[in-house]
Amino acid sequence: MSTSTLGTFSSSDSIGNVQNKPDHLLVLVHGIMASPSDWTYFEAELKRRLGRNYLIYASSSNTFTKTFTGIDGAGKRLADEVLQVVHKTESLKRISFLAHSLGGLFARYAIAVLYNNSNSLNSSMPNDPCNSSKKGMIAGLEPISFITLATPHLGVRGKKQLPFLLGVPLLEKLAAPIAPIVVGRTGSQLFLTDGKPDKPPLLLRMASDCDEGKFIFFFLCRSALGSFRSRILYANVAYDHMVGWRTSSIRRENELIKPPRRSLDGYKHVVDVEYYPPVSSAGPHFPPEAAQAKEAAQISPSANNTEDYHEIMEEEMIRGLQQLGWKKVDVSFHSSFWPFFAHNNIHVKNEWLYNAGAGVVAHVADTLKQQEPSSFAPLASL
Repeated sequence: MSTSTLGTFSSSDSIGNVQNKPDHLLVLVHGIMASPSDWTYFEAELKRRLGRNYLIYASSSNTFTKTFTGIDGAGKRLADEVLQVVHKTESLKRISFLAHSLGGLFARYAIAVLYNNSNSLNSSMPNDPCNSSKKGMIAGLEPISFITLATPHLGVRGKKQLPFLLGVPLLEKLAAPIAPIVVGRTGSQLFLTDGKPDKPPLLLRMASDCDEGKFIFFFLCRSALGSFRSRILYANVAYDHMVGWRTSSIRRENELIKPPRRSLDGYKHVVDVEYYPPVSSAGPHFPPEAAQAKEAAQISPSANNTEDYHEIMEEEMIRGLQQLGWKKVDVSFHSSFWPFFAHNNIHVKNEWLYNAGAGVVAHVADTLKQQEPSSFAPLASL
């Protein structure tokens, strides 16, 4: 388990936390075949910008090939790790997650494991079912921000959703059966071919509720994702060789509108920020035709049956995930020196090679600060 030191002290920190003990746990979750060292620059910047109120913890329970053992297995290990940190730090009151790539799916599974809504169940139904005091807790802490960077929320199946395959139909057809051989159970889950034909794939189950956890639907706001004050998606609009824009921003193909080319002031390469309110629906389903398409995609994959299956699954996952509101932040490295490093730039995997993402890091830090109680107070009170 990795350890994290506290951020540097500043006078503003002591206003919210007189004893200078951290009360907000920020869990950093890396992606596939990675380690906590991927967060070295990001973690240092967050400590400098956020101060001592935060305990910034880079997860180490799913390093390198452990990421191949399945999203569910990795999510459970992450949940256990978070509980250990919480139990060792009595001052903690709030929790947020910041995850890169596949780590975003690990984090989504983990929060469902850690979610506890017993307080809301034991209380009378409020007029406002999404009252902040009734949303439930994550690992016994108040959930604040859930942020993902270039995470394949809809999996990687579909045209150009695994961009290094260049959208070539033959390569995309071959990738699905090969993926489990290369990256284990995680591969089949990302390509939506895991489990028996008549059982929904894991990513669809994670867009609703199932025996594994209250991922989305339980009164919406009274669910793992719904309990967070904010849910934020950072997505590369282009040049990401690992994760497509559509899957990382939870959008349909016809919802992808050409983004601005000019960066927001003070945040280089961050080109657009927009809040998408919840869209009411009956929730995702796994209809009989989906089971038939899944079986065909598993047994004798072809361009037609795999496309049919993915289109059904993608629409159902989007319907499930869009029942909650999301802030979507589009990032474009088109003007950077190495734009094709976008997947690693977005979280500055290495300060010297991928530092084009420094503006994204600054934007994430300021976004987290906006959720702090002091940020809502009038300036005169400071």
